[in-house]
Amino acid sequence: MKLLTSAILVLGAFGWLAAQQPGPPIQGTISGQGQKPAIAIPDFRASGGAAPLMASFNETVRSDIENSGALTFVAKSLYPAQVPQQPSDLIGGAPPPQTATQNPQGFRLADWGNAPVSANYLGIGYGAEQNNQFVLFGWLYDISQAANLQGAQIFGKIYTGTLDQNGAIQVAHQYAADILARFGVKSLIGTRVVFSSNRTGNKEIWTMNWDGTDEKQLTHFGTISAFPSVSPDGAKVAFTSWLRESPRIMIFSLVTNRELPFYNQRASMNCCLSFSPDGKHVIFSSTAAGGPAQLYIANPDGSGLRRLASSGAIDTEPKINPKTGTDIVFVSGRGGGNPQIYLMSEGGEAQRLTDGTGDATNPAWSPDGTKIAFAWTRGFEPGNFNIFIMDVVTRKLQQLTNNEGRNENPTWASDGAHIVYANKRGRDSQIWTMLADGTQKKQLTRVGSNTTPVWAPAAQ
Repeated sequence: MKLLTSAILVLGAFGWLAAQQPGPPIQGTISGQGQKPAIAIPDFRASGGAAPLMASFNETVRSDIENSGALTFVAKSLYPAQVPQQPSDLIGGAPPPQTATQNPQGFRLADWGNAPVSANYLGIGYGAEQNNQFVLFGWLYDISQAANLQGAQIFGKIYTGTLDQNGAIQVAHQYAADILARFGVKSLIGTRVVFSSNRTGNKEIWTMNWDGTDEKQLTHFGTISAFPSVSPDGAKVAFTSWLRESPRIMIFSLVTNRELPFYNQRASMNCCLSFSPDGKHVIFSSTAAGGPAQLYIANPDGSGLRRLASSGAIDTEPKINPKTGTDIVFVSGRGGGNPQIYLMSEGGEAQRLTDGTGDATNPAWSPDGTKIAFAWTRGFEPGNFNIFIMDVVTRKLQQLTNNEGRNENPTWASDGAHIVYANKRGRDSQIWTMLADGTQKKQLTRVGSNTTPVWAPAAQ
């Protein structure tokens, strides 16, 4: 069976010809990066068994801060030659006039706020081996309060982990998360990405950490499984599988990795399930009534099925607004055949969000319920799928990818700042992440072809 790599191809398999129709380019700009507070974090050092682990620690902290979207990480090449490691190394007050801008020594906190560093915040610390554990002492300072070192210290904490590379990396994530929390950034620690991969010869469901580490195979069906969706509590994953010939919905526990009961209607296709914000309902696309696929709502085990609308065209990929719990975005051909993004309230009239040109698929709500990310063949690269963001109220658009291959299936992280998506630049598709302004793109997978990613919140 042909491997299906996007929702639009699934629709094509059910009789929908996804035509590429020409249309006008969208007026607007590709997103960019704004001004952000600057932070300097010189390399932490360590003694004993912790010393060989500090390179991994320092690189992880840098990566987490740079990829957060909240802070600008000042290049280490701009740092003074001498750097403090602990509070007792710091000197408060302003530097003497003759050294304020020339050859800053680095031990005065104010040195880090002057050129060439020009940072707003300073992170310092050191590692050690204690009782066969990796121990990290970390502090964060507000440089604007340099006159009073006690008032300048935002926090000082002790972190512990296993005395190996994994332990150092986990401690680095925790230290970076504590810094970012001061700026209102939710930590991604504990979140995972669920996706479909053919690396074993079949398309199976896999999971990995948010940073691409710890890849694990969830299913072993030897067929096609794709389009995962994760429950709001991060405990369950639903996906569509061809295990029993026709596409059916299956649900697995992400805690036990075991299948959970779900009643599939007798139909040629049950597909593309998503969960309600409270986890009490699921919504999916099915041909249970005959004819084209329509949208249905049911209990989490598939019982209590109720049809949401009757359009006479294919309706699929439904997603429920995480804030309202009622507004639904979905993909439909009801406007004349080409897939477009629509919005409706349960039982209400549907309104088209996209302008009817090209193919628009894969809608996903932002955590605050104000925006959707989706894939579209319009914009600055007509004819190829790229990732867009739309403000649902104003209809304002931002294009996040361009001239980077085929980009599809975006979903948001729980922090509202990151998006995971599938990118195909050659023969294979890979999973990437980026900030929601289109910057800081990072490749997570490199083995096989990997598609339909979804960001899973940390299990509660």
